[in-house]
Amino acid sequence: MPDTIQFGLPGVRLTPGDHICAFYRGSEGRDEVLLAYLRAGMEAGDRCVVVLDQVEPEELRRQLSQDDSTEIRGVDVMRSADTYLRDGHFSKGAMIDFWDSATRENLADGDFTFARSCGEMTWALKEFPGVEDLVDYEAELNDFLPLYPQVIMCLYDLDLFDGSVVVDLLRTHPKLLLCGSLLDNPYYLEPAEFLAAKTKARTA
Repeated sequence: MPDTIQFGLPGVRLTPGDHICAFYRGSEGRDEVLLAYLRAGMEAGDRCVVVLDQVEPEELRRQLSQDDSTEIRGVDVMRSADTYLRDGHFSKGAMIDFWDSATRENLADGDFTFARSCGEMTWALKEFPGVEDLVDYEAELNDFLPLYPQVIMCLYDLDLFDGSVVVDLLRTHPKLLLCGSLLDNPYYLEPAEFLAAKTKARTA
């Protein structure tokens, strides 16, 4: 496996194990990042899993196909209602188990050697039980990344998420995608450090 792989945006490369917080504004910004990421994965022969919240899977498949002759291979498109909010609530443990199971199964038969996953995170703005555990989930996801040859990208619309959430996102993602550049995040805290600091703040 190479040390770096193509993201899909000009000059942007990924490192296996990356957990990326992709900031964008509006549906056009989302599509620019998401389509580039998935098309590069398709070209590289990666196994791609994407969970959508504000766009229907068929619409994304249509955008990926570009024309009727383009085969979409190795891309599984799902809805937030069937994953993050399955059974009407969010469970950080169940969602990490979902990624673990999906990634393990997708890489098991040898047809794919690298997994490229992505989640559109606007589901966390809905009033469902458990969504308050969003940033704890993001922190704990960092312990999962090294288990497989993979990268995970989380999509956050800056027009929708407020500043207090963004601050915690900066603390839980080692890499940031901002304005077409992938940056090492100087504000990132290791999962145990972040969760301990959060617990301390709650009890202070």
